[in-house]
Amino acid sequence: MTYRFKTLLTAAATTLALTGMARAETVTLRYLANHGSVSAHELAQELGYFEGTGVAIETVGFASGGPESLFALASGSVDIGSAATSAVINSIASGNDFVAAYPTNGINDDTQSIFHVLEDSPIRSIEDIAGKTIAVNTLGAHLDYTVREALHSVDLPQDAANLVVVPGPQLEQVLRSGQVDISAFGYWQTTFEGVARANGGLRAVFDDTDVLGEIAGGFTVLRRDWVTAHPQAARVFVERSARALDYAREHPDETRGIFARLLEKRGENPEVARYFAGYGVREGGLPVERDIQFWIDVLIREGALAEGQLTASDILLVTGDQNVGN
Repeated sequence: MTYRFKTLLTAAATTLALTGMARAETVTLRYLANHGSVSAHELAQELGYFEGTGVAIETVGFASGGPESLFALASGSVDIGSAATSAVINSIASGNDFVAAYPTNGINDDTQSIFHVLEDSPIRSIEDIAGKTIAVNTLGAHLDYTVREALHSVDLPQDAANLVVVPGPQLEQVLRSGQVDISAFGYWQTTFEGVARANGGLRAVFDDTDVLGEIAGGFTVLRRDWVTAHPQAARVFVERSARALDYAREHPDETRGIFARLLEKRGENPEVARYFAGYGVREGGLPVERDIQFWIDVLIREGALAEGQLTASDILLVTGDQNVGN
């Protein structure tokens, strides 16, 4: 089965127009925020991109990681999910009818997940992480799969390292106190990573770009039934969020200022905003096929997916006149 977001939205919008329902009242999308970071749709709201569009967003708490966000989306507790690409594909393969709306972040030489050790640690390479304890924000998501791919790249068993869950704000603390051997700061946690690095005494062993190359790190996700019910709102949400991704790339200093204000309003430390390294998403905020296909191939290799069970076009969905790149 192959779905296209453009087809889905166009058909639904036509139906609404014919029935005289195109002018609906404001549609509010609920979401869970992430500690220490600000999503593109949150930035879009602060920039006023949703004003006058009939679309609004509302935070209903915090998520500890992508899987929790997807669980909330599946249950109907929220309308927007956000997770690593591998977690999104696993969720869809398990029966959740989700669509990948836009890339939340990308990884490149400027924005990446970094695996840090203490400066005097004997760990120097990926081979050395076997048998070691690595702190990650959640299991079954980007950092988990990056570790698996790192180990696979040096012909080690994918479960050779021990992963433990540690909230982002505590990653530096557990590493410095010796409770873990390695702390993995996700690409969405550049604020926490920047603070830890500025405090000194740490050394990077590897990053996810070394293992995966340049690729989308994760996606903002919507339920397909929600998109069908609110086609115009879905279109606006995706297009204005993608516009915010471009704004962040073109205006990094202004974006950090907005981040600081938002973090302070949420009761978080606004000082960490200075370390925001960008979203790492290509111009236009659009995905390319490899963003999804890479992880489909990995999951097929691991036996989590059957050959042909899902394709990138089942998941990569576009709006309006946008097209998925190659």
